[in-house]
Amino acid sequence: MSTNKVAISTLWQIASQCTMAVLSIITVKLVAIGLSKELAGMYNSAYGYLQLFGILADFGLYAVGVREMGRAKNPSIVLGHLLILRIVILIISIGCALFFVWIIPSWRESPLPISVTIASLVPCFTLLAGIFRTVFQIHYRMHYVFIAEVTQRIITVFLIGLVLFLGVRGTEDTRILYFFLLVGGIGALILFVLSFLFSLLILRPQIVWDIHTLLHLLKRAAPFGMAYLCIAFYRQFDTTLIALLRPDFAIQNAYYGFVVRVTDMAFLIPTFLLNSALPLFPDGSTKSPHQTRNILERTFIAILILGTISFLFAFLWPRPLMQLLTTQSYLSTLTSPGSDSALRILAVTMPLNGIILFGFYILLSHHHWQPLTRALAFGALLSFSLNLILIPALGFIGASLTSVVVHILLAIHLYSVAYQTTFITLPKATTYAWLQFSFLLAATLWVARPFLTSEIPTIIGLTLCTVLMGLFFVGTGLHKTLKAL
Repeated sequence: MSTNKVAISTLWQIASQCTMAVLSIITVKLVAIGLSKELAGMYNSAYGYLQLFGILADFGLYAVGVREMGRAKNPSIVLGHLLILRIVILIISIGCALFFVWIIPSWRESPLPISVTIASLVPCFTLLAGIFRTVFQIHYRMHYVFIAEVTQRIITVFLIGLVLFLGVRGTEDTRILYFFLLVGGIGALILFVLSFLFSLLILRPQIVWDIHTLLHLLKRAAPFGMAYLCIAFYRQFDTTLIALLRPDFAIQNAYYGFVVRVTDMAFLIPTFLLNSALPLFPDGSTKSPHQTRNILERTFIAILILGTISFLFAFLWPRPLMQLLTTQSYLSTLTSPGSDSALRILAVTMPLNGIILFGFYILLSHHHWQPLTRALAFGALLSFSLNLILIPALGFIGASLTSVVVHILLAIHLYSVAYQTTFITLPKATTYAWLQFSFLLAATLWVARPFLTSEIPTIIGLTLCTVLMGLFFVGTGLHKTLKAL
């Protein structure tokens, strides 16, 4: 029964993220049309800069909240303490973000400080909503998340679309940039309000100041927080480094920032899958060997499938996808790289990211946080070092190549460590079905690629390939293989 609940919960999250992905594509498209490249770069730079501080503000409280509330005798009290911690850490983290963005000399004369200040509303309200998301996660009521997230994004799309409807195109007016960022904050506020109201139907937070409970939760969250911070550093600090190291950072992040949004989508789906499965993950003592293997094998093959799909679309269709997401002016030419160039390079990181996250959750569920933190800290340091060398010379292409190197090394290391912890291997039938599915999808995308010359053929191609993926999934017997695990 628990496995069915996990499956339904995951399906709701995937439905939410698929719908959000479609609405995000529309949002990115509208922003790319409405703003000039320079202002689009400021838009992307503002959110890229806040990513690291947002992860710091999260501090692993969501992952710990799912586990602690799922086991607590009185989850209302735990929820209340999580809310207190979230508010305190959020104030400190976002406060630091605003302090630094206003004192860096090279940014003072640009629209970036004001942009970051307005954009900071998004992580504030989103992270507050995330605490209430734990209620839906442990009670497997993720349809509430679907409603809140989709409502938020629909309102965002509507407000930005309204500006374009009034005739704004490629504007250099910073007031439009600030309005677009404010719209994101309004959407995040709606997400928070709906999440809070829906959570009251299930569980009401009980605010009790117990220093021992707060310290206990903080101690349990610290390994997750440090690990997530390292992940954010090697995945998302590059946009900030571009802003620090390149005088043309607005143009660079205009090309690169929209691609990062795509890779974020590929990052979130396996994260949500693992969050759904986290309450059932073995900790080395509570699950039988057979049950442990079954849970891990189902989770790992699902991650491989999702990563393969993301990789093949991004690697084989980078130009039509970025044309759909942005405009023709963002695409590569014979003399200069564009967003599609970065997407093809970063496609390699998408399946590797799922493997890294799988190892991440395995090690933390077994309380092996020290080797995990060391590995991720090495990845963050390597990313920082390579970016310092490559970004000044190659710009966003250098950042993309750095990301690939770091993901390859971390995926190899973390999977080997996770294997030594769980000894998980995929059955031959599962591996064969997965390879068949991958080959059929790759062949379909390769054959269809020459026909994707504009947005409409790309939308039709995406729709048809979605249908074909379902047929391939059944035709290769992959669905039976998953049920048999």
